[in-house]
Amino acid sequence: MTKTEKNVYDMVLPIIEELGYELYDVEYVKEGKDYFLRIYIDAEKGIDLDDCEKVSNAIDGILDEQDPISTSYSLEVSSCGLERNLREEKHYEMAIGKQIEVKFFKPINSKKELVGVLKKIQNGVITLDDGQEENVNLEDVASAKILFNWEELENE
Repeated sequence: MTKTEKNVYDMVLPIIEELGYELYDVEYVKEGKDYFLRIYIDAEKGIDLDDCEKVSNAIDGILDEQDPISTSYSLEVSSCGLERNLREEKHYEMAIGKQIEVKFFKPINSKKELVGVLKKIQNGVITLDDGQEENVNLEDVASAKILFNWEELENE
């Protein structure tokens, strides 16, 4: 998490928690010529459009008042989704036992990515089972996300 993202995270966390939601992640990115501040929320009951609007309205004022980002940006509040990104150690901890996809900055053992069940995270190292156990340093991970089994959903 960048310094800007951490600053925004700390700023909006109490407001989001007061509304009864979990702040999953904050992402500040440039896409093309535009900047986006994305706030990802979660709740046991799930997240719908009304929840996103409620949170957006609640945090918009403090973001305008505190002005943590000097450039113009678009605020987006959304669910972290079923195939949520894993960026922080706490995200990996919540994903233990789930199938994840991990992409690397550079190939590791000739592999650019791994898909497997996350067994554990300890001291900045994740252990994946992709038929055999693989240990990966988080500093080598370019991106990671949970893989939702859509076929199971279709079979219900």
